[in-house]
Amino acid sequence: MDRIFYLDLAAKGLRMPIGADLVLHEQDGAESILYDAGRLGRVVESAARRYKTPLAFPLMDLRLEKADLLSFLGIAETEVDLHHFHNAPDSAQVEAVIRSDERPFSERIQANQGAVRYIAEQTDLLPVGMLIGPFSLMTKLVADPIAPVAMAGAGVTAEEDDGVRMVTRCLEMALATVLRSARAQIAAGAKAIIVCEPAANTVYLSPRQLRGGSDILERFVLAPNRKLRDLFAAHGVDLIFHDCGELLTGMVRQFAEELRPAVISLGASRKLWEDATVVPKDIVLFGNLPTKTFYSDSAMPVEEVRRLTRETVSNMQACGHPHICGSECDVLHVPDAAATIRHKVDVMLEA
Repeated sequence: MDRIFYLDLAAKGLRMPIGADLVLHEQDGAESILYDAGRLGRVVESAARRYKTPLAFPLMDLRLEKADLLSFLGIAETEVDLHHFHNAPDSAQVEAVIRSDERPFSERIQANQGAVRYIAEQTDLLPVGMLIGPFSLMTKLVADPIAPVAMAGAGVTAEEDDGVRMVTRCLEMALATVLRSARAQIAAGAKAIIVCEPAANTVYLSPRQLRGGSDILERFVLAPNRKLRDLFAAHGVDLIFHDCGELLTGMVRQFAEELRPAVISLGASRKLWEDATVVPKDIVLFGNLPTKTFYSDSAMPVEEVRRLTRETVSNMQACGHPHICGSECDVLHVPDAAATIRHKVDVMLEA
């Protein structure tokens, strides 16, 4: 799509959550729907219709690519969540992952791809794919990525330290896994893909090193994401870049300038009208109401949702930057607070 498509949506005042999970859990047999491409596609369509958006955002499940990678390496599905590398994978493992593009995907991932295909072939909505970012996937593969990433930021090389070698090789495998998933979603008909890099934040990347001129953001986040951007560009697919982590303003600037996404989605810790000063006006800012706290009336009362929505919309209009008012991340179903969450989403859309 042309950037004008997203700029036009912003100009028309579109508001929307990333809300497929809410609609999913209104259905009978929600768990089984995750394995059924047609039913899952209809859930994604229903979410877009309910929230009056042409953007058919899928479920934001950032565990799937880790399971895909570890399955290839022989790790049982039941062990995926707790499995981490404690030593560097050998170069043969890395090369095998890179060269294994044609292996079958899991049922869950195939259903997600089928849901994208359903949107592309059966609806008039824009089919949006979903990926975990390479850096964020790497952090899920390593028990303690913070120390070796900091060492790399201080100039320690993979040849000098096993920890740096571990995060470097895990990042190579993560990038190969994400590229493979991206190619499959593009083949299924995705016209935009949201790349979720929540770990690219000041917990995993030292603010002191970043302010001191370290190239750690470039090497671990921007460079691998450029490979995704280039793949998307080659196929006419738009990049929607999502990072709901704690960020420095300089990080937001680099995401915008170096990756050139059509849309940047940021977390509620950011003031979008301030970030508008470092993001070019042909990039739409998305968000960023604090939907992670919508389940709690004490943490986020209804009137505060209304106030924050009005503040965000008003300030974005005042600064003149294209903006789609929405959730800071995907809005997850919480069983004991489902009605509360849905009501606050409605307030966000109507305030």
